[in-house]
Amino acid sequence: MSSQIYKEMIEENKMDGYEKLDLYNPDTIKELSYHYKEILRLIGEDPEREGLLDSPERVAKAMQFLTHGYDLDPAEILKSAMFKEDYRQMVIVKDIEIYSMCEHHMLPFFGKAHVAYIPNGYIVGLSKLPRVVDAFARRLQVQERLTTQIKNVIQDTLKPLGVAVVIEAQHMCMSMRGIQKQNSVSTTSDFTGAFLKEATREEFIHLIGSKIH
Repeated sequence: MSSQIYKEMIEENKMDGYEKLDLYNPDTIKELSYHYKEILRLIGEDPEREGLLDSPERVAKAMQFLTHGYDLDPAEILKSAMFKEDYRQMVIVKDIEIYSMCEHHMLPFFGKAHVAYIPNGYIVGLSKLPRVVDAFARRLQVQERLTTQIKNVIQDTLKPLGVAVVIEAQHMCMSMRGIQKQNSVSTTSDFTGAFLKEATREEFIHLIGSKIH
């Protein structure tokens, strides 16, 4: 995380039996809340009516959460769980949920990422790959750049024999406005090293499409 001072707000969800920890910068929340209140005025709403009194602060907190990836270092996430291991076969984590925001309209896009690498002396804790995906996704993004950023940090940090990343996502800027096509899915991919070979790439594509679990 960054060196900013955060106020820790802990919300316990007793029904589901887990504890949720949200980290907010109170100065940022205060300033964002002011601007969201003005936005409500500009779109013709009354920010003083009962239903909207707390909305500017709620939206400010939501926005800080949705963009908390700026405070995360994906390379450090990987380095925190690198282990020497003489394994040189494909490692895949598929169906990683993605929630991000398009930088053009600041509307959500969401879907799944499939990430694979072939180790070259080092493996990484499997949970770190979804964390890396999330660290990049929780920023203002375009799907194409998100795909490449995930690939690059894995390649540069682990130095594997190859990396493969495929993302399938639906974009609200296509569904809610503009062309308004509700069922369209955008797919992006990027590969390095061994995955540039057709046979290896086809094996990866086959495995992420298989229902083997």
